[in-house]
Amino acid sequence: MSGPTGRDPAGGPGGGDDAEDDGRRETADRGRDETPEERADRRWGDLLQELRVAQTGVQILFGFLLTVVFQQRFTELSDADRYIYTVTVLLGAATTGVLIGPVAMHRLLTGRRLKPETVDLASRLTVLGLVLLLCTMASSLLLVLRVAIHNTAAAWLVAAMVLWFVLCWLVLPLWARHRSKAGD
Repeated sequence: MSGPTGRDPAGGPGGGDDAEDDGRRETADRGRDETPEERADRRWGDLLQELRVAQTGVQILFGFLLTVVFQQRFTELSDADRYIYTVTVLLGAATTGVLIGPVAMHRLLTGRRLKPETVDLASRLTVLGLVLLLCTMASSLLLVLRVAIHNTAAAWLVAAMVLWFVLCWLVLPLWARHRSKAGD
């Protein structure tokens, strides 16, 4: 059940804190009434949907990155571009690992009555994964644009794209969160 605006009052995975009611049930400010277990189940479902989107994109990007080294033009890359490529592949691997981490965590902790803790840890891993994804995207763009345009404009274009990602992934959600709190 969602609040009057149709938004999740808990803010999704890792979102807001619910107030204790009688020790068994928690009630969010906008009328959500669920046990801690129900809340953990809902948050886990939300998190899985988010991870499906992020994992697919990361795995496709990482797969393409792994093929670059086998292209004929790879030998023509400067030492700096090879360094950027190496960092990009490592970032892609780290991003993939972090975004798959919640699945492994869930599998290893299932049945241990640790679902709320699992959801909290998985949510934190997902945020870390998004930060690593931002870094992977930035370094991928830097490599491609350095090869494509051969000048310092590449760095400025990457900086503009990083700002765009920060706006879309961080500023807008935080602005919506602030606006929602101000309306309460």
